[in-house]
Amino acid sequence: MSSVSVILSTYNQPDWLVKALWGFEQQTYKDFEIIIADDGSGSETKAVIDNFQKKSNLRIKHVWQEDDGFRKTVILNKAIMASEGEYLIFSDGDCIPRNDLVVRHIELRRSGCFLSGGYFKLPEHVSQIISKEDIQTQRCFDTDWLIEKGVKKSFKLNKFSKGELKERLLNTLTPTKATWDGNNASGWRKDILNVNGFDERMEYGGEDREFGERLMNSGIKAVQARYGLITLHLHHERGYVKPEMIEKNNKIRRETRRNKATRTEFGIK
Repeated sequence: MSSVSVILSTYNQPDWLVKALWGFEQQTYKDFEIIIADDGSGSETKAVIDNFQKKSNLRIKHVWQEDDGFRKTVILNKAIMASEGEYLIFSDGDCIPRNDLVVRHIELRRSGCFLSGGYFKLPEHVSQIISKEDIQTQRCFDTDWLIEKGVKKSFKLNKFSKGELKERLLNTLTPTKATWDGNNASGWRKDILNVNGFDERMEYGGEDREFGERLMNSGIKAVQARYGLITLHLHHERGYVKPEMIEKNNKIRRETRRNKATRTEFGIK
């Protein structure tokens, strides 16, 4: 298998980052590196990462930049350049990966494609109570356990079903389009560099989608895999989101679609 890098974005969520890294310790496929793309977190996050670097078997690089507002696209580009993998898996530091996440990304990858994975959003109280043991045993990915802890029954719980036939059927029938969602997506390094990475003008709101749109404009197919690539999305508020951010990003996305852009001039230097 080609070398694989996991790029994990974070910003001042050390308690959630710990749980995400516990999840990556449980992966059945072990030969990958983690690049933590840190958009200016403080000393608590650094302490968490330092501790994992010393005590964990995970291979972790910490790529940090000074806190100067929401600059996720900038730190992601820096993390891409710091990575060594031919194949890059992207997730967030507030998402716990199921133990087959990395191997399923590897199994499902195809030339000329990127993978669009799925997540299950947890309520705040369940996010808080998930322990290291819950992640090690993987019971936090069991629907009965989640319902017992207070998660409401819904069709979305089907994301935790295993079985190739059911997975393929649900991925085919879902009305949700395959898009680049930064909490669970993957693609080939050469394709990502070809579109020049993320547009660093963009703040919060659609910055991942715009990146995926350029990939598709360049001929890369989006593959729906939301029922085969699973993470638990831990609860958090988004107090940093401002309407002007959304409008600015929407304008750039409209330009990308109108011009069928395949590359940004505001990406990886």
